[in-house]
Amino acid sequence: MSMNRAKIIADPIPERYARGWHCLGSALKYKDGKPHTVNAFGYRLVVFQTSDGALQVLDAWCPHMGGDLSHGRLENDNVVCPFHGWQFDREGKAASIPYCKRVPPKARVGRWATAELNEALFIWHDPDGNPPLEGQEIPRLEELYSPEYSQMHWAEWVINANSRELVDNIVDMGHFDETHQSPSLFFANLFEGHKATQVQISGSRIMSAGEAVITYATYYGPGVLLVSLKGPYKGHYMETIYIVGNTAIDHNSFTLHFGVATKNIPGLSKAENQQLIAEWTELQCVALGTDVAIWDNKVRIGNPMLCESDGPIYHARKWYDQFFQPINEASEESTRRYEHEIDMDYVGVKPEIRHLRG
Repeated sequence: MSMNRAKIIADPIPERYARGWHCLGSALKYKDGKPHTVNAFGYRLVVFQTSDGALQVLDAWCPHMGGDLSHGRLENDNVVCPFHGWQFDREGKAASIPYCKRVPPKARVGRWATAELNEALFIWHDPDGNPPLEGQEIPRLEELYSPEYSQMHWAEWVINANSRELVDNIVDMGHFDETHQSPSLFFANLFEGHKATQVQISGSRIMSAGEAVITYATYYGPGVLLVSLKGPYKGHYMETIYIVGNTAIDHNSFTLHFGVATKNIPGLSKAENQQLIAEWTELQCVALGTDVAIWDNKVRIGNPMLCESDGPIYHARKWYDQFFQPINEASEESTRRYEHEIDMDYVGVKPEIRHLRG
């Protein structure tokens, strides 16, 4: 046994779950007249739609005898416990008990703040119980409300790792070549406040501007990544929007929700666009699936041995740390503006592509 191996330090996982908006995937899937089960932040949640069309999210464990409301049914905009029939309204308050006239005034379950936009459902989590922070709203993506774009396609994975393993990717330039066969030509990060942004140009070093893959990706808090990707496929230049949402199930697993919508190609028929976009979407899901396989099998490492062309891993983790602390205790270093740029080989890139780095 070699005594010269590098010692891997698995730094401790925070005891708290991250503060911020988190994605529960497609809003449409919850609109079928049934209660739905969601496991998040060590809780069991129930998601259901009321008659006004709004989606509601409540704690699922009934305070009476512990029944699971997400396995119950809906009646008059209330969710009904399958154990004893207690009904809870959209606010989480017990509305009726079938065998008792008087409802205990303290009988209620927790209600979660929600936002439905961009074809997705988001919930706000703060372990200190504070409401959503002003200025940290998820932005509306106007492309998704345009007939020029396809409907969002959703995929979902449960990953057996802490969600930090995913968030590291915002600065991990090196993995794009090996994992995705897409070497980076230019890679930059900007951190400021609750946002972390990645800008990347990738592809062959002798390509033209129309052959570049250009990605702009921003985390809005710890759990929601919005991505604009433009790149070539079968002679067309595809323009795609991603929503990548990670929501902790517990400290060692998370649900990854992946939404993909793509702009239709002018001049193609509806059927041709549907076929092209379906193929392109499948490629995006396969690409993310290669990351999933990595996250599912890697070890947590707190002291990564980095080289000069690695991105700012340590700063990204400092930025991420702010969401695991009370809002008034986040360090200045975790929220200050920070920029980092890696230019791999612009000497070999055709002149017409260089303007893209702006």
